[in-house]
Amino acid sequence: MEELGIFVIFFASIFTSNILLTNFLGMCSYLSVSRELKTAWGLGIAVVFVMTVTSVANYFVYYHLLVPLNLEYLQYIAFIVVIAALVQLVEMIVDRVSDRLYAALGIFLPLITVNCAILGSSLFLVIRKYDLVQSLAFGFGSGLGWLLAIMALAGIRSKMARRSKVIPALEGPGIVLIITGIIALGFIGFSGMVQIN
Repeated sequence: MEELGIFVIFFASIFTSNILLTNFLGMCSYLSVSRELKTAWGLGIAVVFVMTVTSVANYFVYYHLLVPLNLEYLQYIAFIVVIAALVQLVEMIVDRVSDRLYAALGIFLPLITVNCAILGSSLFLVIRKYDLVQSLAFGFGSGLGWLLAIMALAGIRSKMARRSKVIPALEGPGIVLIITGIIALGFIGFSGMVQIN
């Protein structure tokens, strides 16, 4: 993966290889917290921060701890421990900075620990053999892509709640999944530009 430039990885992780819309990782919190823009923004920023920091931290854990000690088989456990520690840090910061956001996010903030998008980004950087800078670009771009997707859905859902009627058979998860599919189709439009696998 050395031939991929940092901008290519960054751009692709936001748009063409969006971790949420192309790999369907992180759907549980995406579907649950996307009712209001403010809550979606708060969780999205937390995901961007955690995904960026854990990508770099897990790069160091994997290549400077697990590989030299021949403990690569412990990568899942090590990655989850790093993610859990960083989510605890974010939870404490959000609790101190904004009581209202902390209350609005509720159980979904600690659930970032088990957000498969964050674990998936750490596993992708190992599978794709990214270096440190590529890992940082991929983690930050993946977080921004997740934030962009949840903000798009939250904006549409908040407008729909105020203005439009939905067929009763599609209310709730049905219409949300249809909207998500349409958003994903919009992101696919960028796939001719650049894509990472």
